[in-house]
Amino acid sequence: MRKLALNDEILLKVDKAARYIGGEVNSVMKDKEKVDIRFTMCFPDVYEIGMSNLGMMILYDMFNKRDDVWCERLFSPWTDMDRLLREENVPLFALESQDPIMNFDFLGITLGYEMCYTNVLQILDLGQIPLLSSERGEEFPIVIGGGACAYNPEPLAAFFDMFYIGEGETVFDDVFDAYKKNKAAGGSKEDFLLMAAQIPGIYVPAFYDVTYHEDGTIASFIPNRKGVPGRIEKQVVIDMENGYRAIEAPVVPYIKATQDRVTLEIQRGCIRGCRFCQAGMIYRPTRERNVETLKASAKQMLKNTGHEEISLSSLSSSDYSELKELVTFLIDEFQGNAVNISLPSLRIDAFALDVMSKVQDVKKSSLTFAPEAGSQRLRDVINKGLTEEIILHGAGEAFRGGWNRVKLYFMLGLPTETEEDMKGIAHLAEKIAEEYYEIPKDQRNGKVQIVVSTSFFVPKPFTPFQWASMFTEEEFIEKAKIVKSEIRDQLNQRSIKYSWHEPDVTVLEGFLARGDRRASEVIQKAYQKGAMYDAWSEHFRYDIWKEAFAESGVDIHFYTTRERSPEEILPWDFIDAGVTKEFLLREWKQAKNGVVTPNCRSKCSGCGVRRYGGGVCHEGKN
Repeated sequence: MRKLALNDEILLKVDKAARYIGGEVNSVMKDKEKVDIRFTMCFPDVYEIGMSNLGMMILYDMFNKRDDVWCERLFSPWTDMDRLLREENVPLFALESQDPIMNFDFLGITLGYEMCYTNVLQILDLGQIPLLSSERGEEFPIVIGGGACAYNPEPLAAFFDMFYIGEGETVFDDVFDAYKKNKAAGGSKEDFLLMAAQIPGIYVPAFYDVTYHEDGTIASFIPNRKGVPGRIEKQVVIDMENGYRAIEAPVVPYIKATQDRVTLEIQRGCIRGCRFCQAGMIYRPTRERNVETLKASAKQMLKNTGHEEISLSSLSSSDYSELKELVTFLIDEFQGNAVNISLPSLRIDAFALDVMSKVQDVKKSSLTFAPEAGSQRLRDVINKGLTEEIILHGAGEAFRGGWNRVKLYFMLGLPTETEEDMKGIAHLAEKIAEEYYEIPKDQRNGKVQIVVSTSFFVPKPFTPFQWASMFTEEEFIEKAKIVKSEIRDQLNQRSIKYSWHEPDVTVLEGFLARGDRRASEVIQKAYQKGAMYDAWSEHFRYDIWKEAFAESGVDIHFYTTRERSPEEILPWDFIDAGVTKEFLLREWKQAKNGVVTPNCRSKCSGCGVRRYGGGVCHEGKN
């Protein structure tokens, strides 16, 4: 029987002790004496959120299929456990074996969003692993980062030994084989990192030097070792039938996770080309999974977990070409077994509404639209591909189908935005409310509720808006006030509820998203002053970050409010993400002119990913 790292006395002092004990259904146990590589897979946020991360679960399943690797899980301890671990001097441990993570070969950290960066340092600190990679000797694990934020790894470069750029199913086996080969030869950590740096998709920050111009922009970014590539190519699974690693038996949490269901990934990528969306660019090309494989996978995962809900995961589910067949199968196969089917990222059309009426309790749920901008002009600028006519028609169909609650998501601070665009948010909400009252009174389902939410725009790497400027915290607040005031002037303002995202968090996210290596010092100082769980509003302390900026001598406005020149070397320019810089620049110019680019199935826009030889770029071609 396993011995827990924490005694009952400690576990009884914390909220949700099940976060720390492991032993869940389908978790993998191995004999640590019979494996060559021990890997801790970490998500730097609380257990309930990390257990909902599909990418982490895919790699956990894939690594453990190797007889020579034992992959275990790790999540950020919540604040109560964080305090107790420090007080009791208990080193942070992996869930399965309960062994300290400092004793493992690898510590892999999934970087899903920028606001988890101080939690990365929390993991290292509680694991009694030096924060800086330059200070970690041979006895410490190789710290490797991956995920969406690894497409600009520079703000975290000081803390990681290596990064994996792209989709994990491709070259991790090569990384493990190189590690074993180096270990057998008696090689050092640097010897292994040199081997790893020559594997496609692997970036070792220590093997590159950065110089800067007097104005603070990057002057050069070059390798400092022979044989290390000047450009890192993202790794992509093109064959979604043979290259994709489907999860057969997902781990079932003891406590309710944020996504407490089976997740079935139906495709990767998105054909839409929204100019603000990083995921839509870095996950190109769009690749679909075979519908028959998905049917079999759904049956197997539900059987192996006992979950009562299955979610179809995709950036844009409506664009999956076999969606109707798949959903019809799931309804026929499982609905009699009280299995709910969740369909996020749907475009609201007749088919979507028909499906949702069959699989969900429509009288209690709300429908979600994401117009992103209040005017058609600005929706064209961001290439949203959604007209007011489509939005109003979809809302009208939903209201006639029994819904009376609609959520609307918008962004403020988008490039070229005017006051009229901001006020357009209120006007669109009013038009949707009016659409409801077009229905005869005896056919309505109570009062209509329009929930309007605005986030603030953050330019992200590898998007056409990566050169754009951001606004200040004060300017964001003024924009929200304009929307709020205009909503109050609408006839149906009592039916419209408005909220907006925290502007200070947005500004910091903008700094972390486009930061360079100089950001590492700010992150470290903020953490040492107490910053942690920055994605959680109740724990976010902007005053701490302001102190860290002041002590580091780093001007946040250099990274946020400054528009970049097309000639400037960007911190992530050494990464080949598939989409070319020429395409992104062309889209940046198209945005400024309000010109719409067709989706990938309508017309190829020449973004550069056709060279991968698969996906939507080659549909119907031999």
